[in-house]
Amino acid sequence: MARSDPIGAFCDYTDATLEGASAGPLVGLTFAAKDLLDVVGHVTGGGNPDWLATHAPAEETAWTVQALVDAGATMVGKTYCDEISRGVFGENRHYGTPINVRAPDRVPGGSSSGSAAAVAGELVDFALGTDTGGSVRIPASFCGLYGIRPTHGGVSMNGVLPQAPSYDTVGWFARDAEMLARVGEVLLQGEIAPTRPKRMVIAEDAFAVADPDVAAALRPIAQGLAELVGEHDSRPICPTDLADWRGHQVVLQRREAWRTFADWIDRVNPRFGFDVAELFASGARTDQDEHRRAEREKPEIIAIIDNVLADGTVICLPTTPCVAPLREQPRSIARPVLMNILSLTCIAGLAGVPQISLPLVEVGGVPVGLSLIGARGADEMLIGFARVAADAVGSTTGDVRKGAS
Repeated sequence: MARSDPIGAFCDYTDATLEGASAGPLVGLTFAAKDLLDVVGHVTGGGNPDWLATHAPAEETAWTVQALVDAGATMVGKTYCDEISRGVFGENRHYGTPINVRAPDRVPGGSSSGSAAAVAGELVDFALGTDTGGSVRIPASFCGLYGIRPTHGGVSMNGVLPQAPSYDTVGWFARDAEMLARVGEVLLQGEIAPTRPKRMVIAEDAFAVADPDVAAALRPIAQGLAELVGEHDSRPICPTDLADWRGHQVVLQRREAWRTFADWIDRVNPRFGFDVAELFASGARTDQDEHRRAEREKPEIIAIIDNVLADGTVICLPTTPCVAPLREQPRSIARPVLMNILSLTCIAGLAGVPQISLPLVEVGGVPVGLSLIGARGADEMLIGFARVAADAVGSTTGDVRKGAS
């Protein structure tokens, strides 16, 4: 199958494609799948050449991929990702960095970098990614896309290369809310109608993490969405500091990721970029007391988040605290940016609840996402409200969408 790829989104080491069924709700649409998702007869590369070289072709196709193909969509290729999904910027030392067409001098975000880049570049109608610590939400924000991390366990992970199974999810990207909903009806197996939550909480502590220009650009949109909902308030959602919640997610996710890959790393001694090697080393040497404390306190954090989200409430917050960073930034600059990003993405990750990123704002001509988090199982409601929000923002805000310049 011929495929144009001027932005380096698609893996050049595999020709995995699947023709869509002749009938179904997605007939005529094309999609891409992150190279963590299996396609029968092809090796899943996971963004690392040593993983690619040491594994056999998949014996079955991932449930999500097959469901979309059965619904009529054609998979035109697999896309690059950060190594073994361990990254948030989309820079891969082995395969390069896909181009973010919305900001070509900036990173696309990761780890689902190629999938986001392919959708933003209009190479496909939609794409699958995975999200453990933010790997759909972050590139959605940086590339100006709709992107959803579903409820943990709400979409099958069968046939997906795991990282930290307690946090792993399969999500998807689209350029508009209607397409996001069409895909969602297949993967969530239910109708998605325009709807509204019962209440909205604007998370003041999350906005405080954001860069001032980003917060200033997002606040009017957040307030507009709150007024669409009706009942709303603005307050912190964390009783201490979001950095505390981030610390728990980092400890638990890194340790679990190490356990997932430890045997393979010990046997193969694979080549990793410095950042990825550092993440695995950190997971391997996790302090046991610190890990036990994080495990013990995680249910308390979940209870706090669940309480905020009770009775049809959604949380509104910046998807990322910044626009996409410039490509090839020094690690000393990138690290604090990473920590701020994780302070926002950890909320839904720890609680296992769905989060949707809405591409409603630009700052200085560069996109940045505004997010909604819902209660466990509220995926359809979030997507349904995204449809309402897209119509409302597009018709009422005008130049507010451009934010600060």
